[in-house]
Amino acid sequence: MSSTATRRRGRGAQQEGPRATFRQLLPFLFEHKRTLIVVAVLSVIGAATSLVQPLLVGQVIEAVQSDRGIGILVWLLVGFVIVSSIISGYQHYLLQRTGTAVVHSSRRKLIARILHLPISEFDARRTGDLVSRVGTDTTLLYAVLTQGLADAVGSAILFLGALIAMLLIDPILLLLIVVVIGVSVAIVVALSDRIRTASTAQQETVGQLASGVERAVGSIRTVRASGATDRETAAVSELAADAYVIGVRIAKISSLVVPIAGIALQLSLLVVLGVGGFRVAAGAITIGQLISFIMFLFLLVMPLASTFGAITSVNQALGALGRIQEVLDLPTETEGDAPLTERSLRDEPDALAPAIEFRDVHFHYPANVVAARAAAAREAQNVLADAHLERVEDEPGPRTDREVLRGVSFAVPRGARVALVGPSGAGKSTILSLLERFYDSTGGSIRLYGHDVRTYPRDELRRQFGYVEQDAPTLAGTLADNLRLAAPDASDAACAQVLRAVNLGDVLERDPLGLEAPVGEDGVMLSGGERQRLAIARALLTDAPILLLDESTSSLDGVNEQRMREAIDAVSADRTLVVIAHRLSTVVDSDLIVVLEDGVVVGQGTHAELIESTPLYRDLARHQLLA
Repeated sequence: MSSTATRRRGRGAQQEGPRATFRQLLPFLFEHKRTLIVVAVLSVIGAATSLVQPLLVGQVIEAVQSDRGIGILVWLLVGFVIVSSIISGYQHYLLQRTGTAVVHSSRRKLIARILHLPISEFDARRTGDLVSRVGTDTTLLYAVLTQGLADAVGSAILFLGALIAMLLIDPILLLLIVVVIGVSVAIVVALSDRIRTASTAQQETVGQLASGVERAVGSIRTVRASGATDRETAAVSELAADAYVIGVRIAKISSLVVPIAGIALQLSLLVVLGVGGFRVAAGAITIGQLISFIMFLFLLVMPLASTFGAITSVNQALGALGRIQEVLDLPTETEGDAPLTERSLRDEPDALAPAIEFRDVHFHYPANVVAARAAAAREAQNVLADAHLERVEDEPGPRTDREVLRGVSFAVPRGARVALVGPSGAGKSTILSLLERFYDSTGGSIRLYGHDVRTYPRDELRRQFGYVEQDAPTLAGTLADNLRLAAPDASDAACAQVLRAVNLGDVLERDPLGLEAPVGEDGVMLSGGERQRLAIARALLTDAPILLLDESTSSLDGVNEQRMREAIDAVSADRTLVVIAHRLSTVVDSDLIVVLEDGVVVGQGTHAELIESTPLYRDLARHQLLA
């Protein structure tokens, strides 16, 4: 077993997954209460038709024994059998349809919740695990309706009706049957909790498996180039093996539950045949009554077997529902957000205030995000390590109490071009994240046009920015799909114009489909520089008054960088521009350069001023390296 997989299994074994209660399942069912009421009514009718049949069979037998006519009894029996079959078939269709609808509605809720979660949740959780909750976990809810739960009303009536009929026919036989069935019920109840616990553990492991596959596939080029394919295969295979082991455990427990109903029926039948035959010989009951009793016995055990199956299905579903409910209970990004009012940042700016102002801003990431990043960093090291994996595990991770920004203060005048420079980890990208309110500062204030950013809804705030993140992703689809992500109503002419503005005219023209040309998964049909310029074009298309560019020219060669600079010069004429850059040529013409080191502003000014006043900037400029 690989060391990486061992550590993953260890972490998973220490965590007990969330568990839901049956009460939390009810809202999913009540969404379809009308259909379920119809199913319940059909169950009652079906139960009634089933209960009549043993009585008719008993009367037919007694009529034959006494040489009476049986025509009407036979036709009644055939009629009830046909009606019962039709009801059963239609009820089955309704349950299947409703089960599919429950899965659909739970997926819609889960998708809507996931896509509205705070960014911190995505930083602390693994993508594959979230995807597993939408796919695998929701599917298990289907079994709740299709394996006996929604038929509980009819099953209860059938059970009670059969019980009463058997009591009237022969109380002694019934007492013996109750003893046998009571033991089987006690065993099922004892096993049900073990099924739920194992099912929850299985869903957690499947989530880890999905995350492992997503991570390996998402970084497949790095894995291949590092010669780590076999190690990653072994690590993910170990997770698959874990899921298999737990699945076998569930199968073993379920295999004990399923035969119990059969054993109960067989023992009950043997008791009825043995004791019942003796009772018939003694004249306590007739042969017709014994046959009716045996038929009622089957009607008694059938809902019992259905209940046993429902217990297994419901316990598995509750394990999955616990993981679904965990996400549904998380607050969305907009909960607690500023209310939407008529006031707009564009309509009511402070005429004298700068476009952006940071006032003694402090920030540190939440502990769960830091822990998740530390774990991800260790896994990334494990992928690249050739040996001695255990030593990588022992390396200390980031401190949870470390502040990323420590009293940062600076102002961005309107219409100005401001560059943020500094070593890696200085806090530059964090500043842009705080402006977008992916996170909120833990101290100080951030102001936009003189107003605290927290006084506006996030959607209104983000409309002020055209944001190009570092390693901006390209969405699978077409050029138009990517461009219109933030500007869905943009015309084809506007899309083409912005592509040419960032030197992507050749991409537009090299495919006869034009804007409808596919870019491939993760933009694989574009070069790295083209993907970055496409992201800038997407931001420009929004016509936002402020552009935030996070190392937007890092993947460009000298020629394309110059053209990009010319394009940015053209589009930023009437905009405020905040750019994080690592090339001296990108920042020398900035109106203001803010130098950061270890979360602190160590210098502000123009290029010439900083060369004289700030040793760090002077050293970075000397080496032509500003990030």
